[in-house]
Amino acid sequence: MKTPDGSVRRILVVEDEPLISEVCQRVLTREGYVVEIAAYGKLARDMVGVKPYDVYLIDIRPPAMSGKEFYEWLQENYSQETKRVILTTGDMLGVATKVFIEGTGRPYLPKPFSPDDLKAIVRETLLNQIDSSSR
Repeated sequence: MKTPDGSVRRILVVEDEPLISEVCQRVLTREGYVVEIAAYGKLARDMVGVKPYDVYLIDIRPPAMSGKEFYEWLQENYSQETKRVILTTGDMLGVATKVFIEGTGRPYLPKPFSPDDLKAIVRETLLNQIDSSSR
């Protein structure tokens, strides 16, 4: 998928489960996106400083720096980028997780998710960016 200027859309997947990150990479690459994987938030933090991303797909519970901590870091250091975040989790029963997700106002993708659900939420997030930038 390309931007209006012809460059390819970039997605950063912050996910510690190899199977899920592989599925995300395979599905989204087939859609025409460039996909990079960070197994945890600290690595993602280093990657954000090097190049921009159009979408951040962030698992809430990776080790070494949780998705919540990474989101908060992103909010503090690159606040505009938080509009590009999609949160994922397999823990929608935990009160703290629900409160965090609701507090961000960001879309979330509960695990397990289908390839179609993944493609749809990424497309919707990108369309929302286009809509908000044209206002």
